[in-house]
Amino acid sequence: MQLTDELPSDDGVRLDWLGLAGSRVLVVGAGGIGTECARGYVEAGANVVVADRDQARLDALEADPSFTGSTICADLTVAGAGAATVASAIELLGGLDVLLHCVGVNDRRPVLDFTEEEWERVMQINLFTGFTVTQAAGRHMVAQGSGHIIVLSSVSGLLAHKLHAPYAASKGGLNQMMRVMAHEWASSGVTVNALAPGYIETSLTSDYLKKPGVRDDLERLVPAERLGVPADIVGPALFLSSRHANFITGHVLYIDGGRTLV
Repeated sequence: MQLTDELPSDDGVRLDWLGLAGSRVLVVGAGGIGTECARGYVEAGANVVVADRDQARLDALEADPSFTGSTICADLTVAGAGAATVASAIELLGGLDVLLHCVGVNDRRPVLDFTEEEWERVMQINLFTGFTVTQAAGRHMVAQGSGHIIVLSSVSGLLAHKLHAPYAASKGGLNQMMRVMAHEWASSGVTVNALAPGYIETSLTSDYLKKPGVRDDLERLVPAERLGVPADIVGPALFLSSRHANFITGHVLYIDGGRTLV
């Protein structure tokens, strides 16, 4: 399926409806959603860098002939790595117009079962990395007077799912961090928004979905009567990265098949 709509102009030149051709994009996180979005940006004509700490994921992406971007291997939980990764992407791309933060981990256990170290691990991966890369990207974009930042949140940032305490806390934290950044940077032409998927079939959820009855139970909670797939996130990500979203900031966009309606 073509992800971008191109409209012919009067002189026959095909126009990029999204306006992303030539945009400089950093996608942080090469999991299912991050990789799918990276491919979407490439298809829309953007120049793309993908960062992840898993070299095998990056190797698989680079082996894909449809992916024409670059990759950076970095562990963003290390102090200073977020700013360094953004700086490397800016050097590779010659600037930065879009940042998509797609890093996340879940640990499904009751609140009473967590140690402090286990809680901190989820916060470090989900929330700390979100702060470091968005701060670094925001510093650059504010200086240049334009840019789009998107963080991957979750319906768990709104709903009180059992067995999701650190994950939900980290996603709720991302939402509020995003809103403050949006407020502070709006006058500089920088938008900051969040995508909040519902249940998406990725490597993060695959083992859980294999448990007896889990898939059926989750599908019954979704008015659309199905789980999402990474491709469902691509269009919203491209839109919030485009010129058509220049006046949208501080918004959490739920991509959940109606899960948050019930």
